[in-house]
Amino acid sequence: MAVFSQAEATLHKVSARPRAHSSIWVTTREAFFIALETLRTHKLRTCLTLLGVVIATTTLIVVMSVINGMNLYIADHIANLGANVFILSQFQWAQGEEAWLKARRRNRPIRMDDYEFLKANLKGYKSLGATGGIWPRPSARYQGHTLDEVSLVGATASMVDIGQEQVEYGRFISESDERHSAPVCFIGQDLVTEFFPNVDPLGKEIYISGMPFRVIGVAKRIGTTFGQSQDTFVFLPLTTFKKNFLGRPGINVSVQAWNAQQMSVLEDEVRVLMRVRHHLPYKEDDDFGINASDTIMGLWQRLTGSIFAITIAVVAVFMVVGGIVIMNIMLASVTERTHEIGIRKSLGARRRDILTQFVMEAAVMAAVGGALGVLLAGLISMVVNHFFASSTPLSAILVGLILSTAVGLFFGIYPASQAAKLDPIEALRTEN
Repeated sequence: MAVFSQAEATLHKVSARPRAHSSIWVTTREAFFIALETLRTHKLRTCLTLLGVVIATTTLIVVMSVINGMNLYIADHIANLGANVFILSQFQWAQGEEAWLKARRRNRPIRMDDYEFLKANLKGYKSLGATGGIWPRPSARYQGHTLDEVSLVGATASMVDIGQEQVEYGRFISESDERHSAPVCFIGQDLVTEFFPNVDPLGKEIYISGMPFRVIGVAKRIGTTFGQSQDTFVFLPLTTFKKNFLGRPGINVSVQAWNAQQMSVLEDEVRVLMRVRHHLPYKEDDDFGINASDTIMGLWQRLTGSIFAITIAVVAVFMVVGGIVIMNIMLASVTERTHEIGIRKSLGARRRDILTQFVMEAAVMAAVGGALGVLLAGLISMVVNHFFASSTPLSAILVGLILSTAVGLFFGIYPASQAAKLDPIEALRTEN
């Protein structure tokens, strides 16, 4: 008999577990639908209650969307130096004003001799190229048409494999053009639009500062960056550029690695070679700059990090205000529905059921506010993206929904516990 009794007790325990899980699910589901019905019944009160949560969620998602959109924009338009490319230049980018002023007094311009030195001594790179520019920008002219402030660049033939300028038709500068200092040029789409709207530009001569250069190729359109066109450029062979414009120009040397892992190795090798060439003692800082896409992105992320920190503070204030409003409304709801709570308890509802109902009601209220905030933020993000740059990441939506729901749960616990503690007899005596 003892064995049968023990087996029966075990069966009761096993069968009780599914019933317990089923009971929790039924209670939670019932509380959820009661919460929705309560929100539907008191529409104006619900809207006023959710205002703080909606504003906080909208602000958070909009800021995250703009920052994410700007990160993508900066990476694609400004920090895009080419695949696995870093640049040796006179200055280190993305440094403070004091450091830049110090570097301005100390750093030497990078010259063609430095480029030839690296070309002879640096090993293992994929491509090595050089570019030089002139300021102020000259104007370009063709048969009575003039285009002011053209970006004039002297480039080596190897830049065709490194830079973001790609050939649409014709060709890029060749090594033969460099050797003979040929008066040829490779032009951007803005010059084609201005000078050759209905004519093949190949073979035509344009004038830069009064000197003729024959067009040998046209680049694919790049587009604009912050509203500034990136297609108003003329590339000349670097030797031609030196011969006609600057005898000893300061240049940037672009080094392309075979892969991302090799970039840091090549950067170290270039640093060592340049320090040896400039006879720098080991205690002195570099008198040149080695810059990669990470340099620009690092500066931008430090800036956006400060903006995001301020946003979090603002969002926290709105969330706390919204949570306090939810708590006050829920306390008023508990007082208003005391008689109902008494009836439910007298019919067998447990404290846990009452607690679940009111916590669920607060959570649903905050989650609805979060959902409205997500929709509003999505509309604002679309408008911003039309004029600027904005891209809503999935993480922003999830953070907004989870945070708003958590606020509802946190600030709904106290009103729910007050409702659960009510004595059923006293509650029934209360008149609505």
